[in-house]
Amino acid sequence: MDPDGNTTLGTPIAIVVKNKDQRSGDYSEVEAAYRPSHADATYDFKYGIRAIAGGGRSSARETIGRVAAGAVAKKLLKQVAGTEVLAYVSRVREIEAKVHRDQVTMENIESNPVRCPDPTSADAMYKAIDEVRTRGESCGGEVTCIVKGCPKGLGEPVFDKLEADLAKAVMSLPATKGFEIGSGFEGSKMVGSEHNDEYYMDDGEVKTRSNRSGGVQGGLSNGEDIVLRIAFKPTATIARKQKTVSRDGNDVEMLARGRHDPCVVPRAVPMVEAMVALVLADHLMRHYAQCELLSRDGALGPDVKARSQFAALH
Repeated sequence: MDPDGNTTLGTPIAIVVKNKDQRSGDYSEVEAAYRPSHADATYDFKYGIRAIAGGGRSSARETIGRVAAGAVAKKLLKQVAGTEVLAYVSRVREIEAKVHRDQVTMENIESNPVRCPDPTSADAMYKAIDEVRTRGESCGGEVTCIVKGCPKGLGEPVFDKLEADLAKAVMSLPATKGFEIGSGFEGSKMVGSEHNDEYYMDDGEVKTRSNRSGGVQGGLSNGEDIVLRIAFKPTATIARKQKTVSRDGNDVEMLARGRHDPCVVPRAVPMVEAMVALVLADHLMRHYAQCELLSRDGALGPDVKARSQFAALH
């Protein structure tokens, strides 16, 4: 970047974060035995060696690079396409927030430590997390992500469908166990006439009356809000004795120590936003290269504007 830090120069952007708050001694039990449902065992199975202090690449600490890169992607999306990516905690255990996507704003999300835009639900979620924490337990929940103002036509028809890339991106985050887009699994209970998003014209633009597709049809964005839901499991490391196996192959009990979140879901919100923004920024650039640059020579035919919005965004 230039000296004022506001303008990129075309060279790679490098970000370094120094962790000065390590407590490596808290992981002595982990060195001797595997934490149930943690990647301790699978990393050892694969590599025969693992990062004891903090979990290495299986720790959510590695996501700081994703969040930093996602901040750049979000700026690109906002400046070039007017696209906004917002995620929030929509469920903790059995407590589910009822929030309409039109009411979700960054200010509402960041107004409380749970990162839920519904204050009543946020308070109940906070109490639920605190309750399991006092018992040495952990809990999981869901993050909902909404993409507003996504251009039409992002994505590829087969292997790089937009929802496929989004699923791969968010499911690469630690502790993820489920992914839905639009109606998700509930849509499988409907008949076609219930599920279909009917089209209508609005001031010369094609829109849908409902959004059960979640903003993506046939692997391509349709211009409606993209709506995703990601399920996160309870934190594997808990402050209770558990039966496990030691590295030398003996049945043992262990009590893990150290600093571990009783619920990862509030911390996952910026991670989800970052991964979704990175996927969308990538597809926006691909779309521009494939459709807009070619259209300058008329290679895509006279209807290119109907299938692509990039030129209008400038």
